[in-house]
Amino acid sequence: MTWLAETAMLSQGWRRFLLLLVAGAIAGLSVPPLFILPALFVAMPVWIWALDGAERGKGWRRIFSPAFTIGFAFGWGYFIVAFHWLGAAFFVDGGWIIGAMPFAIAALAALIAVFWGFGSAFAHLFWSHGWTRIITFSAWLAAAEFARGHVLTGFPFDLLGYSLTGSDEMMQLTSVIGIYGVTYLAPLLASVPALVWPADDRSWSRRLAPLFLALFVIAAQLGYGYNRLAGTISTERQDIAMRLVQPLVYEHADFGNVDPVALVDRLLMLSDMRMDPTDQGLGDITHLVWPESSLPFFLESYPDALARIARLLPEQTTLIAGVPRLPYELDGARTGEPPFNSVVAIDTEGEIVASYDKAHLVPFGEFLPFATFFRQIGITQFVPGVDGWSAGDVRRRVLALPNAPAALVLVCYEIIFSGDLGASGSAQFMLNPTNDAWFDGSIGPAQHAHHARVRAVEEGMSLIRAANTGLTFATDPVGRITAELAPGQMAALDVRPHQRLNGTIFTRVRHWPFLIAVIAGMLIGLVASRRLRRRRL
Repeated sequence: MTWLAETAMLSQGWRRFLLLLVAGAIAGLSVPPLFILPALFVAMPVWIWALDGAERGKGWRRIFSPAFTIGFAFGWGYFIVAFHWLGAAFFVDGGWIIGAMPFAIAALAALIAVFWGFGSAFAHLFWSHGWTRIITFSAWLAAAEFARGHVLTGFPFDLLGYSLTGSDEMMQLTSVIGIYGVTYLAPLLASVPALVWPADDRSWSRRLAPLFLALFVIAAQLGYGYNRLAGTISTERQDIAMRLVQPLVYEHADFGNVDPVALVDRLLMLSDMRMDPTDQGLGDITHLVWPESSLPFFLESYPDALARIARLLPEQTTLIAGVPRLPYELDGARTGEPPFNSVVAIDTEGEIVASYDKAHLVPFGEFLPFATFFRQIGITQFVPGVDGWSAGDVRRRVLALPNAPAALVLVCYEIIFSGDLGASGSAQFMLNPTNDAWFDGSIGPAQHAHHARVRAVEEGMSLIRAANTGLTFATDPVGRITAELAPGQMAALDVRPHQRLNGTIFTRVRHWPFLIAVIAGMLIGLVASRRLRRRRL
């Protein structure tokens, strides 16, 4: 470790860039579902040591100094590993676009790494020696991660804090400080080896004390999680019975190839299937759930679909389905706007009685940033729709279902946004219809599912997740999976949502403790850097 510390501090130019790129890639192994946490403790100190040896620029170069490049290189390596699974979507269309996959992943990772570059640069502006520098570093990096989750609609996949949520017990801390709070904690703990090495004249007991303290904090996190899980025995269930259908619909990739009749046949067959000889099919089901993109066509193009659904549904059953929806004026005329990616509730009369339109759209998936430029070079969004998709109203996420408590509907990507769930106070459980078929065969679906479970822990609400190709499951309000289907299994799953908890600390205070801690860390860095300058003078 001493050799690694000295190499990181003394390296310059392309050698330093390459070292940080590799270190970032190693840190990327800590993301879900890999959770190789020791990789973060090996890689993160390299960033600290590189900043220790980084020269300072003058004037405006104090920001765009080597410190920015150090953070950018580390982030680029991290996000290439963390986001590599996005390349699976390129195989859906095939053809020449597959050749663009490595460049697109590298470009996206570089774009996101800019946030870490700025976090690194601002941390170095207030750099000092000793333990205060890792607090300063963690504060600015956590601020950069918060900005990444909010700027330009946000992209908070694989926040650093997810590395500390690898088990049911470790997840529970998010019920107190949220995933952004854990994102502050992760680099703070992982940077501790930079306080131990390089070797100096201190005794081993004094040098290793910070490392033992970091291990104690992780042990305390596990202990808190164990006690919370043991004290939360969620046996009470909502008075509704839901059937989740996992239909393996791949026609979503090309609306033009959809055979509505055959597709509806499959969905109806799976919906009314008997699980065992005593099963009554839909006879005991109050709510049938089809995932996002389960009907990849406009219902106007196949009006018999609603009639067939109505004939299937028993009197007490409501269908909740993911469909594209055309926007209309109150007088019934088309608005001319792009369609919505929607969730609709259909009753036994074949009438749509409630709907929710996806508010957070996926960049490059459902809308194209700088669309004019990209279309000129032949790039469109992955999800079909020539003119993109319209965003719904984030305040309408609570869906009032017939004969059921209100559900907080979060379509696919929307569930990764911690604390940004709209007016969720009246909701009793979370419903996450999703379609991860674009990324089958990669770690993407498992990663997305883990993000969803962390939202359940933060909010203290049961999660019902209906996925097209997997992972379909239900959790209790502390994120424990209570029932699930295997990925790639064409089947249905019967579940009952648990009662919502009275509230978590996070639902009451949201991100305020995190933001206060970030500001405090920045102030500690400011004070420590000024003291260092006075000593030098």
